[in-house]
Amino acid sequence: MPQLILLNKPYGVICQFSDHPLHPTLKSCVSQPGVYPAGRLDTDSEGLLLLTGDGELQHRISDPRWKLPKTYWVQVEGEPTDAVLAALEAGVDLGDFVTKPAKARRIAPPELWPRNPPVRFRKTVSDSWIELTISEGKNRQVRRMTAKVGYPTLRLVRVAIGPWRLDGLAPGGMRELDVTLADLPGFGQARYHSGAGHKGAWAPKGKVGASSQQRSGSGGPKRGAAFPQKKQGGKPG
Repeated sequence: MPQLILLNKPYGVICQFSDHPLHPTLKSCVSQPGVYPAGRLDTDSEGLLLLTGDGELQHRISDPRWKLPKTYWVQVEGEPTDAVLAALEAGVDLGDFVTKPAKARRIAPPELWPRNPPVRFRKTVSDSWIELTISEGKNRQVRRMTAKVGYPTLRLVRVAIGPWRLDGLAPGGMRELDVTLADLPGFGQARYHSGAGHKGAWAPKGKVGASSQQRSGSGGPKRGAAFPQKKQGGKPG
């Protein structure tokens, strides 16, 4: 049965295993040989990254035709109005392309691990959090979307890809699952995961799939490691 690794990619880690002159790589988090990212996450973004050594599973997850929804918690400058959220949902013209329909809503500041380095705030500008779910993942898309509607992104954390969620993984922590292609939605069956009911709290528990089993990593970071929880929604004290 193919194996899937769920990794909480830390801020500043680049999505490659080969050495980089400026940034730590995935080797700093994952010691298992023969696995590769199924998709990417920007160096200055944090959160869920999927890895596998199974080529068919990697293709199925990363192929945009399958439109696996990706959910992000986004800290932005300012407080988006209902009209701004509606614009994000309807599609944003970024010049080179128009984004596909999305799901957007305000959330309470989630309890997250402290970011290193900390987010830089402007004393004269308030900040807030939104949850944004998209079915595509073009280069720096979420940051470009929020900037286009007038609310630049301060911090970006991916919390879910399709049926898989972070569920309490500390930065650099990982969880191994045994999965089958049947765990993934088929064409046109992908659903947005709005996380309704979690009220912005960190790591709502989600069902992974009936045929998936959690496994302890061997030789890599401990999965589910505890981390200090600290609200990141307000101004630094």
